[in-house]
Amino acid sequence: QVQLVESGGGLVQAGGSLRLSCAASGRTFSSYAMGWFRQAPGKEREFVAAISGSGKYINYADSVKGRFTIFRDNAKNTVYLQMNSLKPEDTAVYYCATKTTWGSMALTNAYAYWGQGTQVTVSS
Repeated sequence: QVQLVESGGGLVQAGGSLRLSCAASGRTFSSYAMGWFRQAPGKEREFVAAISGSGKYINYADSVKGRFTIFRDNAKNTVYLQMNSLKPEDTAVYYCATKTTWGSMALTNAYAYWGQGTQVTVSS
């Protein structure tokens, strides 16, 4: 069983920055790819970014490329999402997740473990 706890969300003005953290339990953190997803009110959960266990492979949604950076510290069992140049359309609950099956990093059904989410609100 893997437990994930996100933190770092909050209210920020457009153009600002936030860093989200996701702390994972378990001793095999480095074996798993990790992803960040988000869900805005009335919308489906969507892929934001993902990183392989070693950190070698990284994917981003087109909507966040060049603004967001995903990275991980396997010694701390933590994955991060640095979000710069935030826009009001980035407002959502952000979730981290552990990828447990083969396939695209962008698919929600490839992830078995999810955190409780952290709210990010970007004001215009």
